[in-house]
Amino acid sequence: RCPSPSSSTTGAEQREKQYRAHRGFGDRRGGVISARTYFYADEAKCDQHMETFLRCIDASGGSSEDGFSAIKLTALGRPQFLLQFSEVLVKWRRFFHQMAAEQGQAGRAALEMKLEVEKLQEALANLGIATKAESQHWFTGENLGVSGTVDLLDWNSLIDSRTKLSKLLLIPNMQTGQLEPLLSRFTEEEDLQMKRMLQRMDVLAKRATEKGVRLMVDAEQSYFQPAISRLTLEMQRRFNRDRAIIFNTYQCYLKEAYDNVTVDVELSRREGWHFGTKLVRGAYMEQERERAAQIGYEDPINPTYEKTNEMYHRCLDYILEEIKHSRKANVMVASHNEDTVKFTLRRMMELGIHPSEKKVYFGQLLGMCDQITFPLGQAGFPVYKYVPYGPVNEVLPYLSRRAQENRGFMERANQERDLLWREVKRRLLAGSLFSPNH
Repeated sequence: RCPSPSSSTTGAEQREKQYRAHRGFGDRRGGVISARTYFYADEAKCDQHMETFLRCIDASGGSSEDGFSAIKLTALGRPQFLLQFSEVLVKWRRFFHQMAAEQGQAGRAALEMKLEVEKLQEALANLGIATKAESQHWFTGENLGVSGTVDLLDWNSLIDSRTKLSKLLLIPNMQTGQLEPLLSRFTEEEDLQMKRMLQRMDVLAKRATEKGVRLMVDAEQSYFQPAISRLTLEMQRRFNRDRAIIFNTYQCYLKEAYDNVTVDVELSRREGWHFGTKLVRGAYMEQERERAAQIGYEDPINPTYEKTNEMYHRCLDYILEEIKHSRKANVMVASHNEDTVKFTLRRMMELGIHPSEKKVYFGQLLGMCDQITFPLGQAGFPVYKYVPYGPVNEVLPYLSRRAQENRGFMERANQERDLLWREVKRRLLAGSLFSPNH
């Protein structure tokens, strides 16, 4: 029997619209204030993008001992694949929450939900998904189900690409009550496109490792993000064994940001690799909201700027605590917000995280917020300038959008100028213009 639909399940069904292609899917420029958006032309164009990223990695490795280079996955493959893969991951996660609700665990935090294996197997059998004998081997791994329970990370591992389980599994469609394949069969060409995307990511990660450059995988629109994060996790598993080479990006204007951060940190703990992340506020707000209203799903963005700030500091604090306990986490605080920088410095001091450990980095856009960047650098903190590059006709609109987004930065520049002028006058009056120590 299929579980009876609940209001939360109905909402989840509605939310799946977010991961389906729609009329305006081909053009993702509208409503994007501050980010570069790539369009899929063909595989040759993706190879060109990869070559550009390789040159960028080389340039970063040649100009800095501990450089970073940013890449976008929509530049390396067909975005339609990312959309389809995201839908699969979201359906699978929703099914877990549905089973958890059946076991009376609705409302718990994602990592606190633990399904009893016996009950789970019974539910799978009752739904006609798999007999108890068929599902028995799913829960006999080294760690999976040993405790008699399965949590979200165990559940996610069941559709790991290595198990091929996703191609076989049927799950109930709550709207029709019918069992449907979790993963619609990809065409041979789509399968090849996926493999090529993974190969390009592999080439970039290997080059970054050789050059001593960290690779930041940029966050993109929320309907691609589950797939982007999953593919990035696969890269982290392979390349972050000894140090953090691959950094995932979390957009803190998303309502799910904290859940996503905590689940991924826990995975890194269990598997023993170094967690690397860049935290940003987010770049696609207007577009995300317009698309949600147009297609009819819940707006994925936090309702206010204050809520986004709270989310940013909550996620950041969680990662800083992880650094304190394991020293295997790393975070790039990518922010032009002075309060966020002050918050980070205060928490680092309280937690005993010294800047020389190079576990916490700061990043601002080139040409913006120098009054934050330079004092941090002078105080010994690892601080980076994010350098946009490309044809003038593409880079100038990008920079003008960033200036629009950060229109408060001119105000801060004036504030910095006033502070400098005040210091010059103080030194003149004290007769020590070139010696700040007197």
